[in-house]
Amino acid sequence: MEKILIADHEWENVNELESILKGTYEIETAYDIDSVVEILESQGKEIATVLYRFSMNDMDGYGFLQILDKMGLLSKMPVLFINERGAAELEHGSIKMGVYDFVHKPFVAEVVKRRVSNLTTLFVFKRGLEQKVESQSVTMNKQFKLLKMQQAALAKSKQNIVDILATVVECRSLESGDHINRIKGYTEIIANRMLKDYPETGLTEEMVSVIVSASALHDIGKIAIPDSILNKPGKLTKDEFEFQKSHTIRGADIVNNISGIWDEDYARICYEICRYHHERYDGRGYPDGIKGDAIPISAQCESVADVYDALVTESVYRAAYSTEEAFNMIIRGEAGVFSPRLLEAFRKSREEFEAFFEKHGG
Repeated sequence: MEKILIADHEWENVNELESILKGTYEIETAYDIDSVVEILESQGKEIATVLYRFSMNDMDGYGFLQILDKMGLLSKMPVLFINERGAAELEHGSIKMGVYDFVHKPFVAEVVKRRVSNLTTLFVFKRGLEQKVESQSVTMNKQFKLLKMQQAALAKSKQNIVDILATVVECRSLESGDHINRIKGYTEIIANRMLKDYPETGLTEEMVSVIVSASALHDIGKIAIPDSILNKPGKLTKDEFEFQKSHTIRGADIVNNISGIWDEDYARICYEICRYHHERYDGRGYPDGIKGDAIPISAQCESVADVYDALVTESVYRAAYSTEEAFNMIIRGEAGVFSPRLLEAFRKSREEFEAFFEKHGG
């Protein structure tokens, strides 16, 4: 049973969170910063997640993150701030300093359980990998180095990490696992068509396999976007939209920071998809405004899949388009700008896209 720490100066909050999480975790509680530090100093290696009241009487959340950093625990221990709803500016600042998520008052039991579970699972898994690698030869000083000699095990481990990360995103953005599976399916169709018809792109069967797997991480950066923006039912303000767009850069940073877990080519393609899947062929995309074939082919393939799925799937903003409408909108350039080769590959793949949609739904 994993151990978590709940820190809040109000007994009622601690008691409620403890009631929600008891039975699943071993729980330590603290009501002031001195007690928090004492617990971390004596049990830091055992604590899987910390829930900390941002507005603690004797030290706010910013100060707590600085203490964690000095103790060398900030990168090893996920922190969820306990906070009131609607404090978007505060949450933006917290994310920049290293907090991973928030639980809002009044507490919703299932939301609290899911968020604690997602981060605890991810970090316990990562910590387990680090401990396993440390026990190997000093020459194997990076995670999964040993597994590079075991291709089947390596592929499985990569996919485990991708699945965990993708699950976190789905929870945050209120999407189902079907969205990720559809993205992978559509990406595989278009990438295989590009491989067959346009060998000059440099695609190989192995690359296509990696692109399909990595496509699940395209929106991983959204775990750093506050709920107030990510799940806002209405239109975003200009500032909110600019912050939301940063999920591309944040996602690229996340996969960059997961060093040693996958090989160089896999890491590169994950980075390309996360950062560039909202770029446009005419240079009017984001975050970098690159254009033409300066956009990596991995991101080009995933972006077609992402746009198609967005069009044929119902959202809070609008009803779903039919597969025929979606096809025509993409071909006419009404849903992004893609390369002529990619559009031709999409045109030839129309029946495969529609058959996949018919089987897996929207």
